[in-house]
Parts: sequence; structure tokens; C-alpha cells
Amino acid sequence: METITPDPRRWWALAALVASMLTLGFDLTILNVALPTMAADLDAGTGAQQWMADAYVVVFAALMLPAGLLGDRFGRRRMLIAGLAVFLAGSLVGALVGDVNAVIAARALMGVGGALVTPLALSVLPTLFAPDERTKAVGIVSAASALGLPLGPIIGGWLLNHFWWGSVFLVNVPMAAIGIAACVFLLPETRDPSSPRVDALSTALTVTGLGALVYAIIEAPTRGWGDPLVLGVLAASVVLIAALVLRERRVRHPMLDMTLLTHRGFLFNTIAATLVNFILSGLLFVLPPFLQAVLGHDALGTGVRLLPMMGGLLVASRLAPKVVTRFGARATVSAGLVVLAFAGLLGSRTTVDSGYGFVALWLSLTGFGFGLSLIPAMNGGLSALPRDRAGSGSGLLMTMRQVGGAIGIALLGSLLAGTFRDRLDVTGLPAQAADTAGESVVAAHQVAQRTGSADLLASANSAYVHGMGVVLLVCGIAALVAALLAAAFLPGTPRATETPTDPDMAAEEAHA
Repeated sequence: METITPDPRRWWALAALVASMLTLGFDLTILNVALPTMAADLDAGTGAQQWMADAYVVVFAALMLPAGLLGDRFGRRRMLIAGLAVFLAGSLVGALVGDVNAVIAARALMGVGGALVTPLALSVLPTLFAPDERTKAVGIVSAASALGLPLGPIIGGWLLNHFWWGSVFLVNVPMAAIGIAACVFLLPETRDPSSPRVDALSTALTVTGLGALVYAIIEAPTRGWGDPLVLGVLAASVVLIAALVLRERRVRHPMLDMTLLTHRGFLFNTIAATLVNFILSGLLFVLPPFLQAVLGHDALGTGVRLLPMMGGLLVASRLAPKVVTRFGARATVSAGLVVLAFAGLLGSRTTVDSGYGFVALWLSLTGFGFGLSLIPAMNGGLSALPRDRAGSGSGLLMTMRQVGGAIGIALLGSLLAGTFRDRLDVTGLPAQAADTAGESVVAAHQVAQRTGSADLLASANSAYVHGMGVVLLVCGIAALVAALLAAAFLPGTPRATETPTDPDMAAEEAHA
């Protein structure tokens, strides 16, 4: 077996990746805390709020595969720097505009930058680290994303209490600039010129197919699932995604390499990571309005009250590699998903009068289950990838995760919106005021303040908590199903410290 010579700069290079991922992790939760404030200032209903979150995620998911290929062909460091620059530009646009549609467009531009950063940050890891160090490196990068999560709500809440909502975009500018400087000075250039070319048609099919799917899910609660437009867009999304799969199976050098899905370890680790992202993205969308509108905390107070979830995630990110070493990845991922399921089922019992202590309990369990299941799943998926397809392969894994996140926001947000509207008592309100109140809990509170209706205020809080309970129940059931799939189908070999027994994997490690 060929001796692996580690890159002496690998840990400094990891610091550059940490700076890049910290920027994206920071932005994820800072927007969730800002959404209730932006909904009030921009007159945005639940659908518009979903698009402010999903415009980023849909573009992010759709462009990650071609982004991975661009990095393979033209240099991963170069594309990382370009991605951070685009992210910086989108943040500037978002801070300066005052229209909800312009904010959605800015979020889409930020999604382009995020798509360039995330898969390339991960695809660099197999080229820098040997298998015995890779689990630790993946854990550090994951912890960097996690570290941005608690910083986002707290700093974002402070900014919202002292400045206008655009400041939550503006704060990304110095963060992205630090990431660019770290990549320029610390990260070595790596590439794979033999990787497939970016397929413009496949990219277009991915963007339009995912966009149509998310649009239909978001619009369905308002228009109805039987509405001709919703049904037509759903049918179009199925046709577009099917066309993408058929095209990728026929071309000689596919952008979406279906053969990767024949690797059992890659397939089921990707499914587990996707379902985890589905649950967490939906939960992070529905939780801030509960803390702000129902419990009455300001933006900073909301950020602070999200800390138990982030704390649980950080603990799990440190613990997960040790648990994998002791019990194996399959047991660890399954256990994390069971914890996540219990947290969701417990959270579904929340009432208006539960108090924050109960919320903090299931939030901390949610974060712990998320970290314990996601980190081994990500590492298992990355370990199953052929090294010469690191960019496109990790792009596929991250694409599936982000698709899960986008559908989580769209589906769970729509479930919440429909349940809230059905439970809200608008008896006695004029038709226009009733329609406005049904858009979101923030809108209902504004109508209640204008009309002086204490009954509407109580009904809005009760309806929102009931809708959140339904969402958490669905999350708990989804996590339980994912745990059963992981226990049944994830590979039971090797543990973190064991030598791979798969001949192809062993050959790959020797080649490295």
C-alpha cells in the first residue's frame, strides 16, 4: 500500500474552510430570527416569508452540482473565493432594498454564492485528510456551521433591536470578506481537470424542476391542492425532474452521477442527512414566530432562547466521532434520529401556557439528535465517494440535503399556514381584515392591535401553537421513520477507527 503523505498545511487550510462555513451558518439563523420583523415591515404573509427563506435554498440546491464540477475543473479555491464574493454582493443588495420581491431576489443571489462555497468546502476534505483524520475534519467543519447558528440569532437580535432589518444582511459583508482572505492566504489550490463539463441543460432542468416543486407546495395552502395552477406546476415539476434523471442516465459524462447512488453507504447516508435537514429547516422556520409573536420576546430574546438547540448541537458535534468509534456509524445515526423523533413528539405537546422551560428541554434534545445523526451520516456519505469525483459527489450529497431543507420549509411551512388559517377565529371581522389576519400570526397580531380585539389575539396564539404542534408531530414521525431506515439499511461495518473492508475503498485510500 502506498504511504500517504499528509499536506503540511492541511490544518491551516481547514481554518479557511471553517471561516467559509461560519459565514453560511451565521446567515441561516439570522434570517429566521429576522423574518417576523421583516414580515411586519414589508407586509409579507407566510407565503412571502417562505420564499424569502426558500429562494436561497432552492438556488443553493439546484446549483451545487454544477458548482462542484466547476471547482473540480477550474480550481476549488478559486471557486470558493468567487462564491464568497457573490454571497457578499447578494448581502449588500439585500441590505439596501426595501421591497419584498427585491429581498427574495437578493436571497436567490446569495444562494448562488452559497452553492459555490458548500460543496467545495466539503470536497476539499478527502484530498487533504487521510481516513483517520477525516472524521475529525468533518466534525470541525460541521461545528463551524453549528457555531454560526447560535451567533446568528444573538447578533441578529441585537442588530434588529438597534437598527433596521437590513442590518442582518449587511453584517454578512465583513464575515464573507474574512472568509475570502482566509481562502486566499491559507487554502492550497486543488482541481480535477478530467471531471465532466457543466451541462447547461441539466442545470436548467434542475433549477426549474425544483423551483416548480417548491412553488406548488408553498402556493397550495392558499389556492388549494386541487387548484389547476398548483396541479399544473406539480405536474411540470415531475416532468422536468424525470427529464433530468433520464438525461443524466444517457449522457457519457453525467453531471448527476447516478452510479453514486448504487453505493449503499452513500445512498442511505444521503437519505438520512436529507431527512434530518427536512426536519431542522422546517423547525427553524416555525419556531421564531412562536417565540416572538406568541411568547412576546424581542428579536434578541428570541436569539438567546434558541441557544439550547445550538448547545445540544455543539455537544453532539464533539461527541459524535467518539460514539462512532465505540458503536459504529449505523448505531450512532439511528440513535440520533430516535432522539430527534422523541424531541419532535415532546415538542408537539407544547401549549400557549407551557412556559419556556419546557420549550428549552425539547429544543436541546432537538439539537443533540440533529448533531448525533447528521455528522456520522455526512462522513459516511463522503467516505463512500470515489476520490476523483469529490466535487460532484459531495455536491450531490449536499444537493439532496438542501432539497430536503427546501421541501421542509415549503411543506411544513404550508402545513402550518393551512392549520393556522383553519383554526383562527375571525368571527365579526370585516372580510379584508379576516384575510389579512389569516396570512400569519404576525399579521393577526397587527389586526388585533388595530381593532383592539383580545379574542383575536388569543385565537391567533392558540391557532399558531396548534399548527406548530402539528408540524412537530410530523417532524417526530419523519425522524422515527428515518431511524428505522438507518437501522435497517445503513452499512454495519466499518467503525471510525477500523480499516475499510471494501476493496474499492481500500484501493482509493491506497491511491491517496
